[in-house]
Amino acid sequence: MNNRVQDFDFSLPKTLIAQEPARPRDSARLLDATTPYHLLDRSIHHLPHLLRSGDLLIANDTAVIRAQLYAQKGKAHIGITLDQIRPNGTWHVLIRNARRLKVGDILTFPNTTVTACIQALEDGGSGILMFSVEGSRFDEFLHQAGTLALPPYIHRPYGPTPCDTHDYATIFEHTRGAVAAPTAGLHFTHRLLDELVSKGVQRQTITLHVGAGTFLPIREEKLSHHHMHSERGVITPETAHAINTTRQAGGRIIAVGTTTLRLLESAVDTSGIIHPFDGETAIFIRPGYQFRAVDMLITNFHLPRSTLFVLVSAFVGLNQARYIYTHAITKGYRFYSYGDACLLRYIPQTHYR
Repeated sequence: MNNRVQDFDFSLPKTLIAQEPARPRDSARLLDATTPYHLLDRSIHHLPHLLRSGDLLIANDTAVIRAQLYAQKGKAHIGITLDQIRPNGTWHVLIRNARRLKVGDILTFPNTTVTACIQALEDGGSGILMFSVEGSRFDEFLHQAGTLALPPYIHRPYGPTPCDTHDYATIFEHTRGAVAAPTAGLHFTHRLLDELVSKGVQRQTITLHVGAGTFLPIREEKLSHHHMHSERGVITPETAHAINTTRQAGGRIIAVGTTTLRLLESAVDTSGIIHPFDGETAIFIRPGYQFRAVDMLITNFHLPRSTLFVLVSAFVGLNQARYIYTHAITKGYRFYSYGDACLLRYIPQTHYR
């Protein structure tokens, strides 16, 4: 297994980092990489022709919250990005200007009566906050004071636009709690889903609340030294049953996005059976991993040195991943959250690298 993070680096022209999504969504480009070293340039609306009756499409139904907050401690301005709610009601957060803070400090939020007490500070600019409100009152607070925590590579010098509120949400969204959107789902439209159903492709959803850690590159030099962030996920008994039934009938499981894939692989046993899941996962999928839950993956093009590019390399092999990304860059595919997508087929690394 390759353990050097530098092997998952590549050079990407900044002009290929998408700042706006394709309109309509299903007009985005789709790189068909289901056959090793034979790549076909298609569009998302070609997807029904690439799947077959009896296949099962699994998407993430998490909904993005307004996770970006601006607080004050005295005259100091503090940037807060919500990451994950904890069982005791506190929030794990990322903090900008954390050096101005200490445990026990009270943060205020302009134009609201809500406060937050710092319960803990961690290395790297993160910490634990306890807000003075919870439940529906906390939801109201976020609606009033929060903004979308768009990825740092989407340049919005004056903050997210009204269009981002719609663009950065999938049609699958149902359960609020994500900091970042499961971006492969951004390509889907109701028209596309209707065409897939007409083809005989079934669909189900799972929930994985994507945390702020998804934006972070791997800073260590060895993959084995990287500490993966945890995220909360749910797979219902009904969805688990549908997946297992599809597999038994010879259908393929297609994950919409790496978040979906990670949760499914967190819930599968050694015989390939998916079990209901309700908890946290910090699974780090890297080359050498043997996939048991998923046959195909629809995913955007990811950052260099990221856990997501490492996952893609585990799914198809590092050499194939490099080949795919070199082709995408050469052909001008658009990268990252608002960018284009690729369709991958799992290649066991014992057979192909």
